[in-house]
Amino acid sequence: MKWPNYKIALFGLLFWNCSETKKPMVFSNLMENSAHINGKAEYLASPFVTAGNRVYMVGHQDGTFPEIGWHIKGEMGGIWDHPIKLMDGFDIELRWKDESFLLNKAETFTNYPFANAHQFSVPSKEISVNRWQFVPDDLEGLLVQIELTNNASTATTFDLGFTGHSDLRPTWLGERTNMTDSKDESIFEEAIQGWIVKDQNNPWFVCYASDTAPTDKSKAENIYGGRGVSNQLNYTISLAPNETKSINFVISGSYTSKENAIATLNTIKSDWPHLLEEKKERYQQLAHQTQLTIPDKKMQQAFEWLKYNCDWLVRTVPEVGTGITAGIPDYPWWFGVDSEYALQGYMAIGQTDAVYNTIALLDSVSNNVNGNGKIIHEMSTNGAVFNKGNINETPQFASLIWSIYQWNGDKSFLEKYFPTIQKGLSWLLKENDLDGNGFPEGFGMMEIHGLDSEMIDVAAYSQKAFADASQMAEALGKDALAAKYQEVAGQLKQKINTEFWSENFNSYADFIGTDTQALHLIEDAIIRADTLNKPWAVEELEATKQFIKTHPSNKPRPFVMHHNWVVNTPMEMGIADTSKALKALKTAEQFVNPFGVFVTGIDRDQSAGSDDGSFKGSKIFSYTGAVMTLPTGVQARAENNYGRPNEALNYLERMTRTFSYAFPGSIYEVSPDYGMITQAWNIYSFAYPIVHQFFGIQPRSSQKEVVISPLMPDSWDDCALQNVKIGDGANEISMFYTKKDGKTTIKIEQTNLEWKIKLKIPKSQLEQLQILEGTLHSSENDSWVESEGMKVEVSF
Repeated sequence: MKWPNYKIALFGLLFWNCSETKKPMVFSNLMENSAHINGKAEYLASPFVTAGNRVYMVGHQDGTFPEIGWHIKGEMGGIWDHPIKLMDGFDIELRWKDESFLLNKAETFTNYPFANAHQFSVPSKEISVNRWQFVPDDLEGLLVQIELTNNASTATTFDLGFTGHSDLRPTWLGERTNMTDSKDESIFEEAIQGWIVKDQNNPWFVCYASDTAPTDKSKAENIYGGRGVSNQLNYTISLAPNETKSINFVISGSYTSKENAIATLNTIKSDWPHLLEEKKERYQQLAHQTQLTIPDKKMQQAFEWLKYNCDWLVRTVPEVGTGITAGIPDYPWWFGVDSEYALQGYMAIGQTDAVYNTIALLDSVSNNVNGNGKIIHEMSTNGAVFNKGNINETPQFASLIWSIYQWNGDKSFLEKYFPTIQKGLSWLLKENDLDGNGFPEGFGMMEIHGLDSEMIDVAAYSQKAFADASQMAEALGKDALAAKYQEVAGQLKQKINTEFWSENFNSYADFIGTDTQALHLIEDAIIRADTLNKPWAVEELEATKQFIKTHPSNKPRPFVMHHNWVVNTPMEMGIADTSKALKALKTAEQFVNPFGVFVTGIDRDQSAGSDDGSFKGSKIFSYTGAVMTLPTGVQARAENNYGRPNEALNYLERMTRTFSYAFPGSIYEVSPDYGMITQAWNIYSFAYPIVHQFFGIQPRSSQKEVVISPLMPDSWDDCALQNVKIGDGANEISMFYTKKDGKTTIKIEQTNLEWKIKLKIPKSQLEQLQILEGTLHSSENDSWVESEGMKVEVSF
């Protein structure tokens, strides 16, 4: 009989409790041998997240809960149970007769993949305190454990006060779904020996209690904005010399009923050790999948933690759906384009449930609100759609579906989403290509006012969409449609390489537009560049303005103006002519700093092209001057597409410099320490270049084969990528690569004998090739070693 993991974990805990050598049921014991990263003292006053798919908590690493965030001003921190907020936070205070100590100045912060800890000390009393917390999977609550140690030679007795600050309020766009906030009201509930708080006019509840009955309870002053209330629970703690005790607090909520909130509280209170163990085991499995070993151990660690970050961003609201969210704390809801990048990375690291759930959510909501194949841009967790879609999101959805199909080989998956793709591509050209030149018009990735003509990223992603849709149609037996789509793709590729290219700038243009559009955008751009003190950009923009006036055109034409990162999308998609691509990649090197690629090139500062500098964001949230991981990852993929892995690795190294820069175990949205503290599309920026390109893993699951064409950077002379899940787990691939004394050895193993491995061999290596496992095959253009069993092994 095979026991469920839940029962195994429970049996293990029962056995542990009955053993003679049992350890106290405290976090510090349960977390032994778990991966963790210590934070920096200079970033204690910056955010962290304790993540869960139902509930998450955002506070500062010093143990406080300041009012942070701009989407709902000052409300994006605290404890959230989407589509509502539960609490602004809580305070914990230790009180002696002669002294009190508020746990709001942690000396250190430690982050674990599935939990975190703040360390405090009370020097005058020789007391050390650890505050631990984690959110169990699939539950609307969390556990906070306070672990207290008396390091003195004498006993001590003190009071511990826990003050909860409720704020039962709706998420962003709540007014669109008739979610109206009202005053919170609280009552002490004897049955749980804790407080229950309800929004007066809604069935929204939060409750908090300990595993110990309080010695006292009272109302407290609410120090936060909003319509919440504060309440305190007090406990008397006695510690003998060198004794450690712990006290657990559970916070739970529900946006439907008091009964659900209480049931969750009781479940966490009684079962938290095995709930923690289950989450720990699940995260160990996340680490096991697509396990990277490389010489650069900082990048290796970053790649491992990005897999954890991906799980942090999954949000479940049963009444709406489950899917990956864009970022924490200000984007904890669902996006089209963010997912279309990120899910390619999620698939490569084996987190397939998140992929399928997110795609299903985006497809169903898009069909409901648009009905024409157009994919939404942004939707809050209450189901309210803020933006029904920018132009680029629709073609990118098509390419996402084709990418996922390569991994899973599931024709029913293709059949399910191809109707949306058909409608979307029809909408793309019929309703958005107003002049009939093949380039859709409207906003792409760059959300700059007025930049909504024919955008380079929309053109590049549209070309890729038609090429991918052609292959999908062929796989589904729609040969005539496949030919039609391929014709459009071919025409767009040719037109992008001629009509968007600027030889003067050695770059693809930001957009194609009229002189009137361009002059208006130039004036705005000059103001921006002048305000940011970028004299080189002002000079260049003035020259462009003068050229337009001197050489007017009555037809739309390409303009290189902002040097936005999207000018690199033709290389990202591999559709740029090689000669143009190499020039454009060289041009792009001017618009980077030590952490990556500038979003808008005219914002570059004196650190551009150097190894010095950082980004300091404005107090009012803005992306002006930002360097971000997405454009940096796009550039890495682009470099690899043209056989330049060393240059691609350089961009990955820039992003890796931001890993754990501010929030240990994470990479910020804006490099190195601004914006979202963790961001979904970061996994695209790492996983695509590493898995698909450096290791060259190209699944063809519908044919039960994996083509592998490595493109390793010179410095990666001993590396491995293990347990890469193919065909939804039908097969797993592990690859080992070594280069020593001028000899390269590649070994690839799989777990399913029915599948084929095809390791591509460059023609230049055929004379030196030694085959230890497998058989050599050749065609007019390719040579490859094919598996005869479970592995391929060659050297050359």
